[in-house]
Amino acid sequence: TGHVKIVTKAYAETINLKPYDLGFLDFQDDFKKWTADYPNFYWVQRINFGALLDFPDEEGNTIAQGDVVGFGVNLLQDNKEIELLNLKEALVEGALPSQPGELLISQSITERLGLEIDDTITLIGSTVSGSMSFTNFQIAGTLKFGVELMDRGGVIADIEDIRKFLDMENGAAEVLGFSKDGTYKQKNIERMKQTFNLKHSTENEFSPVMVSLTDQNGLGRIIQMMDVSFGIMIVVFIFIMGIVLWNSGLMNCIRRYGEIGIRLAMGEEKHHLYNSLLLEAIVLGIISSLIGTALGALVSWYFNIHGMDVGAYNRESTILSENVIYTSLSLKSCLWGFLPGVVSPFLGVVLAGMVIFKRKTSQLFKELES
Repeated sequence: TGHVKIVTKAYAETINLKPYDLGFLDFQDDFKKWTADYPNFYWVQRINFGALLDFPDEEGNTIAQGDVVGFGVNLLQDNKEIELLNLKEALVEGALPSQPGELLISQSITERLGLEIDDTITLIGSTVSGSMSFTNFQIAGTLKFGVELMDRGGVIADIEDIRKFLDMENGAAEVLGFSKDGTYKQKNIERMKQTFNLKHSTENEFSPVMVSLTDQNGLGRIIQMMDVSFGIMIVVFIFIMGIVLWNSGLMNCIRRYGEIGIRLAMGEEKHHLYNSLLLEAIVLGIISSLIGTALGALVSWYFNIHGMDVGAYNRESTILSENVIYTSLSLKSCLWGFLPGVVSPFLGVVLAGMVIFKRKTSQLFKELES
């Protein structure tokens, strides 16, 4: 989906059907303006289509046929798409296309139809004007994504070849935008979307309209559910951590009841003793929380820069996702770790120290004698 996507108004109304015949035609000047207006985003053009794959013999007679889902992306002029789609990781046999007329095909369909690397296949489809289209391609490599739709019958070819196949001169079905810092910031995206649509969208059904990631494929609800789930996890974890630290402060003060009794017996005022214990808890809490937060931030900073490779866990995943994940280091996350380390021990001492005001001289002598 990209972080944002630019499509025509007509395309947006049935975006789940991927109607490439309602996409952009001869719009490269507009595309250059959009990329100039939003330099903090990386922009790519794509065409999604359906076709019939025909495998002929040397005489042109059909050996096997099958339905495929096609993706036209920039393979020959830009390595970014190869990275975004994890093509190097998904490659099983052969190589990535290096010249026009080559394509990648799912490993599953090659096994089902008996295809091999360097075989010539024919894609049969419909152009944007509704006429039949036939184009020959050579198989450069096979792919396995772990995504059922693409593994069942997916083909990926350079977008220039697909433009000729579908008669979409200088066109594209969708323009995807990815923030260069790799993060999806909902509020910024919504402002960007509103600004773009006010400036470019008109009553014309082929005027451009921008949609965000959360507007597509039910991802808005999924992200909202993830935010709520992570929020609950954080609250539960901090609550448990707070209970442990609170209990630590409580037990520490209880173990010092003998010391407290001696200090009271020597004439120290209850308020002064109580306040000194509270001050001690605050100082120790701040020092220990600073050390803990610094160590945690150091680990988080490392994975924020270098990332963590989770490719081994994505092999059987049904979601096409990045294999390297990064932590997000912020002042807010540091405060979430720092504050419980200060507040919880302090509350433990507050509760345990209340007994100071209930101690009596007779009880103190009894404790000292024992």
